[in-house]
Amino acid sequence: MADPVPGGGLPGTVGFVGLGRMGEPMVRRLAAAGITVRGHDAAPRPGLDGVVTLVERAAQVAEGVPVAILMLPDSDVVDAVVHGAGLLDALAPGTVLVDMGSSEPLRTRALADEVAARGATLVDAPVSGGVTGATAGTMTIMAGGADDAVAGLTPLLTVLGRVRHVGPAGAGHALKALNNLMSAAHLLASSEALLAGQAFGLDPAVMLDAVNGSSGRSGSTENKWPNFVLPATYDSGFALTLMLKDIRIALGLAEATGAPTAHAARTVELWAQAAAALGPDADHTEIVRWLQQGSAGGG
Repeated sequence: MADPVPGGGLPGTVGFVGLGRMGEPMVRRLAAAGITVRGHDAAPRPGLDGVVTLVERAAQVAEGVPVAILMLPDSDVVDAVVHGAGLLDALAPGTVLVDMGSSEPLRTRALADEVAARGATLVDAPVSGGVTGATAGTMTIMAGGADDAVAGLTPLLTVLGRVRHVGPAGAGHALKALNNLMSAAHLLASSEALLAGQAFGLDPAVMLDAVNGSSGRSGSTENKWPNFVLPATYDSGFALTLMLKDIRIALGLAEATGAPTAHAARTVELWAQAAAALGPDADHTEIVRWLQQGSAGGG
């Protein structure tokens, strides 16, 4: 399959499963681009009337569309939708199924084989940028799949963000997990350093201004601390439990390949402790609150 739409343009209709915090702004962008969105969610968010044509069953989103998008939290939920809810059986030959959530790379490869057996194509295209990026259309989209499939999808995905083709099926999910491992590690390291500076008497805003022009800068110092930690809103829209899930995937990938894991393993350990202390509803930026309470200790 070369293009979901002849000439590589935008499809008239796409299917979309997963209308949560990330899915909602994404379908709004698709609708604003003139695309009809047929959507399903177990508990759809209010306010989507006129934006999405809601259907009762997940499998219905794939009927007669060139592209069906999944924006789901993990491989278990993807499996429940694709197999349990019958979406795989609803895929017509030539359809492109796009998994834009954070799934497990090896399970993604296995699903790609199942989808190919139906004459359809799987592209994994997880995203980085959070709710803010989804709303603004500035997310980084890490696409894994065959060259022609990713090229055909690029005009559609460009409505949502910046597309980077990173390898074959499964590569997108692998890179997304590794990206989040780096993000989780530098949020911990940056926060410990900034909290030490505060304890010494330094102004955190002054520290951030200096660090962000220096070698210690990161996404944590440029975005998370100034926008969610200093205002004490802790509302980035990305759950701590989802970060933990992603970095566990990354650690498993590193272990399976024989790569070094000492720092990754300690990062996962600390995030797991924070998740247990803060509960399932915590935003991932709330790990700073956990550090402030001295919960990490020396353990």
